[in-house]
Parts: sequence; structure tokens; C-alpha cells
Amino acid sequence: MAVLKLQSLKPRPISELSMKVGSIRCYVSSCRAVLLPRFGGPEVLQLRPDVPVPDLKPNEVLVRARAVAINPLDTRMRSGYGRSIFEPLLPLILGRDVSGEVAAVGASVKSLTVGQEVFGALHPTALRGTYTDYAILTEDELSPKPASLTHVEASAIPFAALTAWRALKSTARITEGQRLLVIGGGGAVGFSAIQIAVAAGCHVTTTCGNQSINRLMAAGAEQAVDYTSEDIESVIKEKFDAVLDTIGVPETERIGINLLNRGGHYMTLQGEAAALSDRYGLPIGLPAATAVLFKKRIRYKFSHGIEYSWIYMRADLEGLHEIRRLSEARKLSIPVEKTFSITQVREAHEAKDKKQILGKVVLELD
Repeated sequence: MAVLKLQSLKPRPISELSMKVGSIRCYVSSCRAVLLPRFGGPEVLQLRPDVPVPDLKPNEVLVRARAVAINPLDTRMRSGYGRSIFEPLLPLILGRDVSGEVAAVGASVKSLTVGQEVFGALHPTALRGTYTDYAILTEDELSPKPASLTHVEASAIPFAALTAWRALKSTARITEGQRLLVIGGGGAVGFSAIQIAVAAGCHVTTTCGNQSINRLMAAGAEQAVDYTSEDIESVIKEKFDAVLDTIGVPETERIGINLLNRGGHYMTLQGEAAALSDRYGLPIGLPAATAVLFKKRIRYKFSHGIEYSWIYMRADLEGLHEIRRLSEARKLSIPVEKTFSITQVREAHEAKDKKQILGKVVLELD
């Protein structure tokens, strides 16, 4: 069993929290979790009462989850996206975002303490996700929760905002005064990108559906183009230093590439690694995806003089701290449209599948 630091743990039921008397070891032996035993519709999700909780590694943190957001990645994975990677490892637990309290910390954890309210996100390929009473994340995947936010509000932010942060700050390295185009600004990643760019002093143009225009303009976008009724290429006259394409279909890629200044960055969320691996298997799919990415980078470098990237969320502690700062200053938020109890996880996934709820959905854990 891993050695953990034990610091003024709040009382828990004996069935929930076990401690080894006379030592500094503690552990939660089992808890509720939503398991994905096979791919399919919402009906395959199973809420189990006694899923084992693994021992913590030295750099890991046990979080008593209070709220976890449902991301598009969750519903796609449930339906079979990433099958070539995840199918041999089933069952797994979905979920990336979490907000809650620290229940225990590994021996090398220095920045967080038991009882502290935190929020954060797991990387996209994590097998033990956050749809559980007790989630496990590494120290660099967590930050103190913004004090001004509830757990529900905080849980909606990390994964989407860190994805946007990786695109804008780590890849394009946007600076004050630059121009950014966000294709598909109405979703959580696009909306986060707009707010991060505005906070950095950038000029932002975005495309979205009519229902999102007022919200995106209020967030600081200087122009919001309704792609359902307007021709993007006719309406947008200027060129950009960076384009973040959250839609990632051939047409939006073509438009985004053509609207870039030379030396600019085109970034898409729709990389082809998982899709090609699912289609051809890992041994063929991953090399094929690498070849596709390399070919596009070379082609666009010579034809347009721009950089081309596939964007995936990665843990970034500095980024997460900055996201917390922006959230506390009310410069970054992701509205939550509806909450469900964790016991209603199937209903929540079904509502997202049927597009009955277009905004962010959060699962609450009591």
C-alpha cells in the first residue's frame, strides 16, 4: 500500500474511508463509480457501488469529487472513439474534469493539502476518469479551486480551457495585439479560447450559430459571424495570426488556412490519430496519422507559409494556475446549462446525444 500524508481528514463513514491505526497510511478501499464495460449508447454505463480505489503513487492526489463535467470526449469514447486504444483495457471510467476536496496525497506531493478545495482535469487517455466519488489525479493536474466559484461552476472549466490554452499559449504563443480567428466559438473550447485571447490583449473574430452571437460578443469577440446564414469568406475581410478550428472539417480547414497571415498558426481539434487507429488498428493507424500530419505540415509550409498543428489537451500546471486566476477575476467562465446527479448519468448522456442540451452539463456527487 502506498504511503500517504494524512492531515486533518474530515470525518467520513467507516465504509467510505479506511485508516490503518498507528501509522500515517490511509486509503479509500472502494467507492461509487460509473463504469464503461463496453462501447455503445448511454445504456451501457453502469453505476457501481464498490469499485476498488487504487493505491496512490507518490505524485498522486485522491480527490473527493463534488462535481464532474461531461465533455464531448466522454460521449465519443462511450460510443467507441479510441476503440483501438481503449477496448483491450475495458472496463474504464469516463470523465476528465473534476472539482472537489483533497482526501489524501502521495508522499511527494508538496503543493496541496488534505481538505483543500481543488479543480483540475485528467489527460485524454486516462483509464480511471472522474465519474467517481474518489478521483485520482497527479499533483500537476490540480490547482486550488477558484474561491468565487461553486464546484459545479469550477468543474466545467479545466479540460476545455486547458485545450484552448495549449493551442493559444503553448502552440501559437499569442501576444498582445495579434489577431485570432476561432472557428466554432460557441462550444466550451472555442468560448474558452475567446476569453483567454481577449485577456491577453488579442483581437478576436469567431464563427458560431445565431444563438451564441450575443454571448461571444459579450465575452470580448470583436466580430461574430453566423455561419448558418452568412458566407464566412465574404464577411471576414482581415487576415489572422492564428486560427483555432474547433470544427475541423475539410471546408473549415480550407477557410482557416486561407485567412492566415504568412507565419501564422492553424490549429485543429480534430486530429486524425484516433480515427485512423480505429480504422486500421494501432500498428498501421498511428504511423499513418503521423504521415498525414507531416504531409500537411510540409504542404502548408510551402504553399501558405504557415504552421499546422493538431491540438490535444495536456496537463499544464502553469496554464491551470493562470486559468484559475482568470476565473477568479471573472475573465473566464463556461456557463453550465444543466446539472444531473451521478445516479442520472445515463439520462445526462442521452440528453447530450440527442442534442436536447447544447450547453455544458455537469454531474453532481453528494
